[in-house]
Amino acid sequence: MLGSIKGMLITMVSTFKGFTNPVTVQYPNEHLPIQPRYMGFPALTWDGKVGEPWCTGCMVCIRNCPTLCMSATMMDNPLQQEGKSHRKKIVDSFEINLNRCILCGICVEVCNFDAIVMSHEHEMSTYERNGDRVDLIGLLEMGKRYQKDTGWIPPTQLAKEAAAKAKAATAAEQELKEPVEEAAS
Repeated sequence: MLGSIKGMLITMVSTFKGFTNPVTVQYPNEHLPIQPRYMGFPALTWDGKVGEPWCTGCMVCIRNCPTLCMSATMMDNPLQQEGKSHRKKIVDSFEINLNRCILCGICVEVCNFDAIVMSHEHEMSTYERNGDRVDLIGLLEMGKRYQKDTGWIPPTQLAKEAAAKAKAATAAEQELKEPVEEAAS
């Protein structure tokens, strides 16, 4: 009997808390905040310094996709021939069928070029059966929005910056040791 009363008391307290601090929102007009680690649909990233996608069309993500929802082709990079880019190949076409994508993130993990990310996009419903097939332009737009919203920096660039900081710290530490060693001798 006491357990039933305690259960009823907990229910009443949570009900009154719901009146004062609701957890729901009026969906089309209001949105809950998206957490930074949220994994939405995959998107392609854009290299703003060079003005081209990071993707080279190497198809590693396509080969590792468990649902085979992606397809891509590559071409020779015209900016590399002009000497503006270091990428020899670049993506020519890329398509993801978001209806088949299971949002596992394997494509992001296996990408050697940091070219694909799990964006925060999640509201992409359509009335057509194949309406969620997103081409290269759509994927790059999603990626640019994600990069702008999150301040995305390629992980390889972060690793290079961290290595440079560590090297500078080691050099500074070495400079501090040298005067102490000279004073000791």
